[in-house]
Amino acid sequence: MLSRNSRFILLGLMALLLIAPALAMPGGPPWKSGDNLIVEVGCTCHGDAAPSTDVVVSISGVPRAYTIDQSYEFTVSLQHASNAEGGFMLWDYNIGSLTPGENSRTVTEEPGAISQSAVGNNWVVTWTAPSSDVGIVPFQLVGNAVNGDGIANELDAWNIVSFSISPPDSATNDDDENLALRTISVGDYESLFVAVEDPEAVEAERQEELASTFFDEGNIYYFFTLSIIIVAAVVQGEFYERKFGGGPEHLDKSLAIPQGVRRGAITALLLVTFAWAVDDNQSWQVLLTMGMLVLWGIFGVYRTIVQARAPAQAKDLV
Repeated sequence: MLSRNSRFILLGLMALLLIAPALAMPGGPPWKSGDNLIVEVGCTCHGDAAPSTDVVVSISGVPRAYTIDQSYEFTVSLQHASNAEGGFMLWDYNIGSLTPGENSRTVTEEPGAISQSAVGNNWVVTWTAPSSDVGIVPFQLVGNAVNGDGIANELDAWNIVSFSISPPDSATNDDDENLALRTISVGDYESLFVAVEDPEAVEAERQEELASTFFDEGNIYYFFTLSIIIVAAVVQGEFYERKFGGGPEHLDKSLAIPQGVRRGAITALLLVTFAWAVDDNQSWQVLLTMGMLVLWGIFGVYRTIVQARAPAQAKDLV
């Protein structure tokens, strides 16, 4: 039987083992994959376990030949058509000295190598040449573009590039120091402009467009139908009033004239507003509302006229 303290220690060790990968990966890749160095074989747990030309990994500011003890700023860049961010690892086999910059760090298992400390797609690091002529300096650079789901799978993609810097006085450099520097890259730049669409995202977008179309057209049909029903109800009311109700009620001209002028002015104003809405290409909602208001104004003027012309009844003379 394990003692209580022993059980706590065992559980604590298991927890550390479980969370170690989760804590390590966001701050940079592991140094090894089995017996192989990640910087030499790549991120085999991502993508299809093979380098992909869809990822353009580049490093700029690299001299053709180094000057003893001189420092150079390298810019490591990562590009992919759909995966915007990722990580990298760079190593010179400890011949020179690599110094991390912002969002990069030295690798714990191999302090001579550096990797990202935060995901991104652009890092600036410093390389200091050796203090003597040691011949050619080889480099290994691997870059991994991830899709951001936090899972190492086939949706990620990586690429790897090997390059070297010649020893002093072994390469012909231009007088302009900037022209003596170069950019080394690997990958297919054309692939950056052809993003692979996620079928689920495409279907979700299509469904959203359909829902939006049904909503808009459904509103159009509903309100136009409602408007037709309202107009038909008014016409039917007029018909039943004339056939069964004895016609419209009489309105004395002393009341009909000011009422007609007032309703006529309102209708004219509504007509002007409706004409502006048509000319200004307003939405169908505005046009339908203004059109119904114009019809309401015209009907009001019509009612005033027919009531003024209606014969006075006995009750109207009292």
